[in-house]
This record gives sequence, C-alpha cells and structure tokens, in this order.
Amino acid sequence: MSTTHDTSTAGLTEELTRRALRHVLDRTTDMAPTPLQVPLHYYRDPKITEVEEAQILRRTPLAIVPSAQIAQPDDYVVRSVLGDSLLVTRDGDGTAHVFLNYCRHRGAMPACGSGNATRFTCPYHAWTYKNTGKLVGVPGKDGFTGMNRDDYGLVELPTQERHGFVWAVLTAGESIDVDAHLGDMGPELARFEYASYGYHDQREFESDVSWKGALEAFAESYHFPFVHSESVIGQNTVANTSVHDSFGRHHRMGFPFNWIADLDTNADGTWDPIANMGVIYWIYPNLILANSPVGVEVLDMLPAGSPTRCTLRHSWMAKYPATTDEQRALYDTVFGQVHAAVRDEDFAMLPQCGEGVRRGQHDHMIIGRNEIGVQHMIKTFASELGVALG
Repeated sequence: MSTTHDTSTAGLTEELTRRALRHVLDRTTDMAPTPLQVPLHYYRDPKITEVEEAQILRRTPLAIVPSAQIAQPDDYVVRSVLGDSLLVTRDGDGTAHVFLNYCRHRGAMPACGSGNATRFTCPYHAWTYKNTGKLVGVPGKDGFTGMNRDDYGLVELPTQERHGFVWAVLTAGESIDVDAHLGDMGPELARFEYASYGYHDQREFESDVSWKGALEAFAESYHFPFVHSESVIGQNTVANTSVHDSFGRHHRMGFPFNWIADLDTNADGTWDPIANMGVIYWIYPNLILANSPVGVEVLDMLPAGSPTRCTLRHSWMAKYPATTDEQRALYDTVFGQVHAAVRDEDFAMLPQCGEGVRRGQHDHMIIGRNEIGVQHMIKTFASELGVALG
C-alpha cells in the first residue's frame, strides 16, 4: 500500500500506533507505488554537490545547535558547518545569535570551544567583540583613524530560534523564516518541547559516503536485521516495517518495537506512539531527530569536500535534564549505546555503499517500494536539483 495520510491531522496520536500495529499483525508496511531507479551521478557528480551546497545548504535554514546547548545567558559554542567556523551565542538578554567566527581585522578566530563569556578576543591583534557581535576593543586605535567600530562587528548570519533549536541561513544578508520552512512540521515538532530538554553530549566524525546516502540510513528499517543484529535496534524493532508521513519536503517515520503486538491483547497497554515505536523525523535538508521515551538523538549530515564524503554530528538530549551524578552516568550509558550503533554499525557499513557509488559501472540503483522514506528523500532532492529519476 502507498501512504496518503493527511499531515494536518497526522499528529502523534493513538491512530499512528494503530497503523503500525496493523502492519505488524498483517506483516505489511507502508509502501511507495513503484520501485525507484536512481542514477549513480545523483550521489557522485561533483557538479551536483556544488549545486547542493550553493543552492540548498547555504540558502535553507539549518538547525545549527539545540537551544539547550546554550541554555543560559552568555553561553556560547563554536562549531564548524560546511567549513565555516560559526560562533553561536546567547546574549545577556537571552537572544541567540550565529556569527561567522572571523575577526574583521585579519580574519583569525576570536572564539573557540564552548563556555560562558560576554566577550571574545582575537588571538592575533586582540580585537574584542561582545557576544552580540559588536566590536568594543581595538588596541592601537590611532592606527584606525576614521574607522567606525559599528561597521566592523562580527558578521551575523540570519538567525531564528524555534522548537528548541537555533537555526541559521549560512549566507549573510539572506532572509530566514523557519516557520515557513517547516510548514506543517512546525506544530509536530512543537509537541516535543525540545527547548525543555537537557543537552548531554555529542560526537562528530567524517565518513566515506555521500551525505544523502548517510541520511537514507535513517529512513528505512529494511537493513535492521542485517546491520543491527547485535544491538537493541535490531533486537527490539520489527524489521522492514514502518509507517511514513510526508510533511512537504520533510517526513516522519515510525518503526514499531516488537512489543507493539502485545497491544492487540493487552487492554491496559499504552497507545502512546513514542512508547511503541522509534519515531524519526527528517527535517529537510540535513537533520534527523530520532525520538525515544527518554530523549532524542540529533544527527546532521553534510558533505565534506567530495561527493562521497560526509561529516556527521551526533548529539543527544535527555527529556528530563540530569540533576544528579547518577542521572548523568545513566545518560552517558544511553548515549554511548546509541552512538555505538550509529558509529560501529551504520557507519561501518555506509562506506561500502560509498565505494559502490564511486566505482560502480552500472548506471542506476533501485530503491524498493518498502523503502518509502528513502524514496521521499530522493524525490525531494531530485526535484530541487533537476535530476531525472526512473
């Protein structure tokens, strides 16, 4: 069957659980109408990668950091996105900013790491900036007679804070409208109240696979029994079974847990979708949110210098912020387990896919009807890029 569910009413309700249960009992899954042929150049053409960066990744709102990572006034963090060093701050009034972390004098980086600070001083000539981006200190100011300091603050990118994330467009001077970007997905994300979560930990690494191919690993459960057989993902989840709902360019996947079948006979069981399935969102273009009863994995994937190399940033937030050492230790264990599954299972396999894309002499891949989430991703990008599919 193909899914045609109305996303205006497709919230996290009992009906979502009932759809998943019916698939488990009937041994079916949401399916696309037909298999999809995808030309290899969709993944490996450098020209397509250039267009993706210039026209999509640098002009679309990206979730730069969770709000919880800069939870307090004057918190800050520096991260690299598509090679740009970004300084993300929360000023004393609580407003979030995303700046290019380059001094306006000679281009060195005023900030590094993370912490709590009101000012940042460039290590080269000690130009100093407030966490609002304003230039406030210039040693040897007589050498810059006539310069208006107000014209030489850090370059701020278009920024908005929505649904527990600080979003930015990576091109200065562009506009940003996160609500318009998310559309019907906005109310869906609002249900989670991610802004109340506690930021816990993160890992980042590079891998020899297309960033689009890496995203696809989180849009199907066809691979679960083969790649995740030794971890809780494979052991607790019904393989090759999912519910799929598109929200324009975004989507939601529900991967039912084994115990969902008990609801057929247990009248006292909870029908909460989060208790009965892994609920995973793709937020176009590069963000994955994998929800569980205790927290959410935040994964963003971006190209890293070539069509078949990507960077992955994997972080985790707890639904209930840790207040004790015991809680923190528990969360360390949880994140350690989910990160191991991503790093040692998904990203142990994905470089083989990257090798097949680089060296394959067939002209296309075929994506099954059962890989409906993967098909949605590919069709969305192909429409933006003008790539013909079969």
